Amino acid sequence: MIKRLFDIFFSFFGLLFLSPLFLILSLFIVLDSRGSAFYRQQRVGKGNVDFSLLKFRTMELGADKKGLLTIGLSDSRVTKIGRFLRKYKIDELPQLFNILKGDMSFVGPRPEVRKYVDLYTSEQLKVLDVKPGLTDYASIEYIDESDLLAHSENPEKTYIEVVMNDKIKLNFKYIQEHNLKTDILILIKTIFKIVGRDA
Repeated sequence: MIKRLFDIFFSFFGLLFLSPLFLILSLFIVLDSRGSAFYRQQRVGKGNVDFSLLKFRTMELGADKKGLLTIGLSDSRVTKIGRFLRKYKIDELPQLFNILKGDMSFVGPRPEVRKYVDLYTSEQLKVLDVKPGLTDYASIEYIDESDLLAHSENPEKTYIEVVMNDKIKLNFKYIQEHNLKTDILILIKTIFKIVGRDA
């Protein structure tokens, strides 16, 4: 209950405070490339139920038809403004709407696409017992995931066999430890991790 109140309060005022930034970024995105400023993608949420996750669009239209994984910021499908948005995770900010709606929480296992959830074992599916989040331990650990995949000869295989399995282990670590104090610490660590990328 406290976690949900925290989510509602901070997502509402976050959206209110960031609304001018959203307008400016939307303008830059549509001027940079053809298409909408926002991108919706089906992800798997709590209870193994799909929901529509919202992001700022960072790729050319139809990019997801060429693969679901982003291979480094130099991925040719990523737009100029998209590289900046992805580097600092600004493209994720529209998920405040998902949090306010109740599809997501500020902290929780990052929601995966159905293609990869279908590969989960029965044990791994237990990560879907909790609401997905904007960030968690795995998000911090794999903040440079796309760059890691860019150095792999087979990014898809590396993601499935290494990254995905490791992320799920970190998801379980969060599920076992989570409380409001842990959530706040993860949010602070996430902010410092993003800000410190150029350090």
